[in-house]
Amino acid sequence: MIQNFAEAFNWYRKAAEQGNAAAQNNLGWLYENGEGVDKNITEAVKWYRKAAEQGYAGAQNNLGVMYENGEGVDKNITEAVKWYR
Repeated sequence: MIQNFAEAFNWYRKAAEQGNAAAQNNLGWLYENGEGVDKNITEAVKWYRKAAEQGYAGAQNNLGVMYENGEGVDKNITEAVKWYR
């Protein structure tokens, strides 16, 4: 199967902008990994946070990882644990 991350990005962005938490998390992943869009850790964190604040568990984990590793945010283990919980 051929993956078209650029097309996925367009669809996820439309849904994410309408508040869909799963799409926001997936959009964050695309930004984090530079799939279908230029890699942009700041944008990844932004979209993970939007989904995490809605209670989306996958995004809460992803945001925790960003804090744990200091990617796109200052490294902060306390904040990482908050999102992991």
